Amino acid sequence: MKMDADLIHSPAVGLAEEEEADMNDWKLPLAFMKKRHCEKIEGSKALAQSWRMKDRMKTVSVALVLCLNVGVDPPDVVKTSPCARLECWIDPLSMSPQKALETIGANLQKQYENWQPRARYKQSLDPTVDEVKKLCTSLRRNAKEERVLFHYNGHGVPRPTVNGEIWVFNKNYTQYIPLSIYDLQTWMGSPSIFVYDCSNAGIIVKSFKQFALQREQELEVAAINPGHPLAQMPLPPSMKNCIQLAACEASELLPMNPDLPADLFTSCLTTPIKIALRWFCMQKSARLVPGVTLDLIEKIPGRLNDRRTPLGELNWIFTAITDTIAWNVLPRDLFQKLFRQDLLVASLFRNFLLAERIMRSYNCTPVSSPRLPPTYMHAMWQAWDLAVDICLSQLPTIIEEGTAFRHSPFFADQLTAFEVWLTMGVENRNPPEQLPIVLQVLLSQVHRLRALQLLGRFLDLGPWAVSLALSVGIFPYVLKLLQSSARELRPMLVFIWAKILAVDSSCQADLVKDNGHKYFLSVLADSYMPVSVHRGYNIEAEHRTMAVFILAVIVNSYNTGQEACLQGNLIAICLEQLSDPHPLLRQWVAICLGRIWQNFDPARWCGVRDSAHEKLYTLLSDPIPEVRCAAVFALGTFVGNSAERTDHSTTIDHNVAMMLAQLINDGSPVVRKELVVALSHLVVQYESNFCTVALQFIEEEKNYTVPSPANTTESGNLTPVRDSPAIPRLRSVNSYTNIRAATTARNLNKSLQNLNLNEEGGPAAFSPGNLSTSSSASSTLGSPDNDEYILSFETIDKMRRVSSYSSLNSLIGVSFNSVYTQIWRVLLHLAADPFPEVSDLAMKVLNSIAYKATMNARPQRILDSGSLTQSAPASPTSKGTHIHQASGSPPMPSTSSSSLTNEVPKPPTREPPATRPPYTPTSGGQAPHSHQFPRTRKMFDKGPEQAAEDGDEPGGHRNYICAALQTGLCDWSAKYFAQPVMKIPEEHDVESQVRMDRQWRFLRNTRVRKQSRGITQKGVSRLDDQIFINRNPGVPSVVKFHPFNTCIAVADKDSICFWDWEKGERLDYFYNGNPRYTRITAMEYLNGHDCSLLLTATDDGALRIWKNFADQKNPEMVTAWQGLSDMLPTTRSQPSTCAHSLARRVSIYLDRSKQGGAGMVVDWEQETGLLMTSGDVRVIRIWDTDREMKVQDIPTGADSCVTSLSCDSQRSLIVAGLGDGSVRVFDRRMGPNECRVMTYREHGAWVVKAHLQKETEGHIISVSVNGDVRFFEPRSPDSINVLQTVKGLTALDIHPQANLFACGSMNQFIAVYNSNGDVISNIKYYDGFMGQRIGAISCLAFHPHWPHLAVGSNDYYMSIYSAEKRLR
Repeated sequence: MKMDADLIHSPAVGLAEEEEADMNDWKLPLAFMKKRHCEKIEGSKALAQSWRMKDRMKTVSVALVLCLNVGVDPPDVVKTSPCARLECWIDPLSMSPQKALETIGANLQKQYENWQPRARYKQSLDPTVDEVKKLCTSLRRNAKEERVLFHYNGHGVPRPTVNGEIWVFNKNYTQYIPLSIYDLQTWMGSPSIFVYDCSNAGIIVKSFKQFALQREQELEVAAINPGHPLAQMPLPPSMKNCIQLAACEASELLPMNPDLPADLFTSCLTTPIKIALRWFCMQKSARLVPGVTLDLIEKIPGRLNDRRTPLGELNWIFTAITDTIAWNVLPRDLFQKLFRQDLLVASLFRNFLLAERIMRSYNCTPVSSPRLPPTYMHAMWQAWDLAVDICLSQLPTIIEEGTAFRHSPFFADQLTAFEVWLTMGVENRNPPEQLPIVLQVLLSQVHRLRALQLLGRFLDLGPWAVSLALSVGIFPYVLKLLQSSARELRPMLVFIWAKILAVDSSCQADLVKDNGHKYFLSVLADSYMPVSVHRGYNIEAEHRTMAVFILAVIVNSYNTGQEACLQGNLIAICLEQLSDPHPLLRQWVAICLGRIWQNFDPARWCGVRDSAHEKLYTLLSDPIPEVRCAAVFALGTFVGNSAERTDHSTTIDHNVAMMLAQLINDGSPVVRKELVVALSHLVVQYESNFCTVALQFIEEEKNYTVPSPANTTESGNLTPVRDSPAIPRLRSVNSYTNIRAATTARNLNKSLQNLNLNEEGGPAAFSPGNLSTSSSASSTLGSPDNDEYILSFETIDKMRRVSSYSSLNSLIGVSFNSVYTQIWRVLLHLAADPFPEVSDLAMKVLNSIAYKATMNARPQRILDSGSLTQSAPASPTSKGTHIHQASGSPPMPSTSSSSLTNEVPKPPTREPPATRPPYTPTSGGQAPHSHQFPRTRKMFDKGPEQAAEDGDEPGGHRNYICAALQTGLCDWSAKYFAQPVMKIPEEHDVESQVRMDRQWRFLRNTRVRKQSRGITQKGVSRLDDQIFINRNPGVPSVVKFHPFNTCIAVADKDSICFWDWEKGERLDYFYNGNPRYTRITAMEYLNGHDCSLLLTATDDGALRIWKNFADQKNPEMVTAWQGLSDMLPTTRSQPSTCAHSLARRVSIYLDRSKQGGAGMVVDWEQETGLLMTSGDVRVIRIWDTDREMKVQDIPTGADSCVTSLSCDSQRSLIVAGLGDGSVRVFDRRMGPNECRVMTYREHGAWVVKAHLQKETEGHIISVSVNGDVRFFEPRSPDSINVLQTVKGLTALDIHPQANLFACGSMNQFIAVYNSNGDVISNIKYYDGFMGQRIGAISCLAFHPHWPHLAVGSNDYYMSIYSAEKRLR
C-alpha cells in the first residue's frame, strides 16, 4: 500500500520520532500474502538462449603456403644487419635452402598440430599460382561445409599491392607473380580463416573486404537480371563468415630485431608460451628474477598438456587469462563466434591477444577481421606477468637441485577475487571478470569443490547469471562432472543443475544422452546425503527437492527422458518420498510423477502396479495448497492417458475421479483450477459417456423450473427496486450496468478490467458487453450473439440447481454409470465458482462437451424426450420470442426448505409452453439451431450414437479442451529454482523499502491506538456530530471502517464503494462479481494492521478477497472460495421460523423474506489466521487461511440460521447469535459433540448481534430485534444485566473500546447508548439538506478505535457521526 503524504500530516496520525511501533504488529501473521496470492500463476518468460552454438564448426583442412625463397631477399624490403632470421624457430641459413624450406614447413605443421591434431595439413612451399589454386580447391572440396585455414608466410616475396594482390613465384623462380585476393576468395570459399604473416599485411585485409562487397553487389545485379552470366551459377557462399588475422597494419613493416624470430606473428599464434617467456626475459623487469636466461627457458620441465608440470600449468594459466580478457572485452556474440565455436579458431584468437601485446611493444599492430577492441593494456596481463615471474623464479633450483615445483597461487587468488565480488557487490553491477577462470578451475581437482560452491552462489543471483555462465561455456564442464563419483560434489552439482534447468529446460536432452539422469536418480534415492541444517531448514531435503525438480524437467514432454527415468525406477523412488516433511519436496515429487506418466502408458501401468494413485490420495488433504495442487496435477495426468482402456483401468479412473471430486470446495483457487484441468482429462477420455450425460442434463434443464429466490414473496419489498424480478435468471447485465450508470467511465473500465472475467474468450456471461439478455431455453444451445459458448452461465447455474434436487440417476437409468453424472455435477459446480479463472476453465470443458453432444445427437433422440414438437425452425433473428420463456411455466410455490429437498418438482406436461419457440431438426442429422454455429469447427470423434461425419482422423477435436486447458502451475513452481534461494528475503532485510513501509504503518497504528484510547478513556458523552455524509451509488448493506487509515468500505448488493471520511471523497467503486440473485452480507478487513485486504461474504456462501482497492491501482481479486457449500439460496429456511410478529415485520422490512435468511456471517481472527463462517446453515465452519482449507465444522445444534458470530482467540471461544433468539457459546478445542458449552435462550426473537468482549473476563453482549440488550458471563447460565432499547431494531453495533452501542431502527432514527443503558445521542435528521429526515437504517458500524459511527440508510445516504468536535 502506498504511503499517502496527506495521511502522514493528518491530525490523527502525525508521527512522532520517539514513538516505537507496537511489537505485536510485527508478530501478527499475514493472511493471503504468499507468492501464490501476489503473483500471476504462470511460468517465467523463456530467455532467448544464445549460449548453444547452433553452428559448431571444425577446421578440418589447413593450407600452409610458405613463400620464403631462402637466401634471396625481396627487392622492396631493406633488411637491417643483423636481422631477425628464425622461421619456426629454425635458422634457414644453417642448412641448404631446399632442406631449410622443407624443415620449416614440417615444423610449422607440427606447431599447428599442437592445437588441432586431427586436421588435414597440406604444405605448399614456394608455390606457383596454379599450385595454390589446385591446393585451395581440393581442400575446399574435401572440407564441404567445414572451415579451411589458409596460412600465408610472405617473407621471401614483395609486399602485398594496393590492388589486392599477394605474391608467389613462376615455375623457374625467375619472377614474382601476383595472385589476386579475389581469386583466392573464389578458390577458398567459405567458411575460411586466413593468417597473413608479411609486412603491410593490413592491405590484404582491406582488399579482402572490398572484394567480398563487390561479390555481393554482383550477385544482387545477377538476381535482378536473369541474362547475367552469374545468374545461372550456383550461389557462392558469403565471404562474411571468413576470419582474417594479419601481422601488422597496412603501412607497417615486421619487426627486424635479431633477438626475435622473423615470423614473430606465427610464433605468437602457434607457440605462445615459448615466445611469451622469451619476451618476458627481454624486458627490463626480468632482471628482478635472478639467474633466468634464454637458455634456461628452453629447459622448462613438463608438457604443455600436463597441468601438473610447470610448462602445463603456465599454459593453463595463459588459456584462462586470455579467455577472461576476451570474455570481458568482446561483445557476447563475437566472443561466442571466435572463442567457442571452433577449437582451432579459439586457440588462434587467444594467442592473437598475446601477439597484439608483444608486437605492439615493437610498434607493430596486428589486425583481425572481425576487428577486436584493443586488449594489450588489460589488467589481467599483470596477473600473467606475476604467474610467469613466480614460475621462472623457481627454475634455477628446480633444474640444478631438483627441488619440487610449487604450484602457482593464481587460481586460488582468482577464486578469492570472485568470492569478494559475490560477497561485497551490489545488485546491479558488471558481471564478475573471473567467470571464465572459474570455468578453468573446474578442471582442477584441488580447487574444484570451492569453484563449484562459488559458481552455485553466482548462479543463485538469478536467470541473468545462469545465462552468463552458459555463455562462458560452463555447460560441457558441469555435464562431464556428473560422471564423477565424489560425494562431496553432489550437493553443489545438484544445485547448479537445478539452476541451469530452471532457466533453460532444453538441456534435458543432453542429460539423458550422457546418462546424467542416473546421477540425480541416485541422489534422490540416497538416504545418506550430507545433512546440514541452515537457517532452520533441512539442506538435505532441499537437495533432494532439487534432484526431483531436475528429474521432473528431464521427463517433461520428452519421451526419451520418460523411458530412461522409468527404467531408472523413478516412480518407486518418488513414491517413497511422498510423505517427506519438506513440503517443496512433496510438491515436486508429485509433479515429477504427473509428468513421467503424462501421455506415456508404460509409466502409468508401472504406477498402477505400485498403486501410485492411492499413495497420492494422502496429498489431496495436505496442509500446503501447492502440494494439493501438485497431487491433483499428478492424478489428472494419470487418468488423462490416451492409451486404450481396459475394465481395470476404467475402474481406476473412476476411483481417481471420485477422490478428486472431494476437492470441489477446496479453499484455494489454484487447487480448484488444477482440479478442472484434471477432470477435463477424464472428460476427454470418456467423451461419449459425458456427451450422453450432457444431453440428459440439457433436457432436464429445459423441463424443470427452478424455484427462484427472486419470485417467492415480492409483497414486502420496500427497497427501491433496481432490477425487475420478472425474469428469474441468474447473472444478468442489467443490474450491473444500471449500478454503474452513475459511476465515472474510469471506474467502470476499472471494474471490468480487474475482474479479468472476459479474458481470452472467457465466459461471456460475466461481461456487460457480450451477455445476451435473451437467455431462455435456447441459450442451452448458444445464444445467437455469441458463438463461443453453447451453455451460458445462466443455463449452467440452472442445471446445477436442478441437479441438486432432482435425482438424476433414476432418470438416467440403471445401466448408466453414475460416476459421469457426479463429475458433470462437479464441473457444473465449478462453473459457478466465485473465482473467475476457475469458472472460465470449467465453462470451457462443459461447453466443449455440450457442443459435441448437441452436434452429434440424432434428431430422434431429442424428439423422444418429448420436450419438443415438430414445427418450423426458429429463425436466428427471432430474439424476441426467447425473452418470454420465463413466464411460460409458473414457479413452484415453496413453503419450506423441506419441499425442495424431499420432493422432486413434477416436470411440466409434455407440451412445451406455447411461448417457447418450437423447432424441428434440420436435415442431415444436425442439432437444432445448428445454423447458429460456425460450421468451420468439424466434429471429429464419435458422439454417443453417431459416427464421425467426415473422414477426419479422430482426436482432432480432443485438443480443443486439452490444448487450451493449462494452469501454468508447474512452470510457476519451477520459477522458485530460477530465483535467488540464498538471498535474504526483502521483508527480512532491515534496510529494504518493504521493511521501511511496514515500519511506517506500524508507527501509524500505534499512534491511532494511543490517541483514540485517550479519547475513549475520558468517556464519550455524546456522539451526534456529523463529520461525513455522501450519497452512495447503491443502498448500503454493510459498512466497515478500516482500523487505521481514513477509509471506509460500504457494500451494496453486489458492489463495494470506498470513501475517505476525512476528506469526504470517493476513492473507489467496484463490482464484487457475485451473481445477481445474491447479495453481500458481511465484510472484514484482513491484515488491517499492514497490507490490508478486504474480504466480502455473500449469501450464497462465497467468500472473495480483494487487494489494491482505495488507492491509485486497480482492485484485484486475490482469492475466492465457497466458504459454506450447502447454502444455495433455493434451500434457505423462510423466516416463518421467527414467530414474533415484530420480528416478522422487521425481517420482511430488511428484505429477508425475499432473501431468505441471515445470509453469511463471518468473524476474523488475525492472530491465528482463522476465519469463522456461518449463516443459513446448521454449522459454524472454521477456515485456516494459511492452509486455505476447512479445519473444523461445529454443529450449532439449532434449527435456525446463525445471525451473528464473535470469537476470542485467547479463550478459544465462539459466540453465535441465532435466528430463533438463542445465543450459543462454543469451545473450539473440544470435539463436535461436546463443544457447545452454553446456550442462552432469554431472547424471544432474532438475535441482531452477539458480541464477545476480547478481555480475559470479557462478557457476552447480545441484542435481539425486540431491542432487549443482555449481558452474559460465559460461565453463568443466566444474564447478569438486561437493558431495553428501541423496538424494531434493524442494525446494531458495539464499540469495542468505548463501551458504547448504537441501535438503528426501522422507524428512521439512531439511538446511541452507554454501557449503563443511558441514551447519549438520538439522531433523526441529517445536518444541512434542510434538515432532511434520516432514511430507514440498513446498517451501522463503529470504528474499531475512534468514537466514530457509520450509518447507512435505505435512501442511499451514508453518514458518519463522531464525538464532539473539541474531542477530535
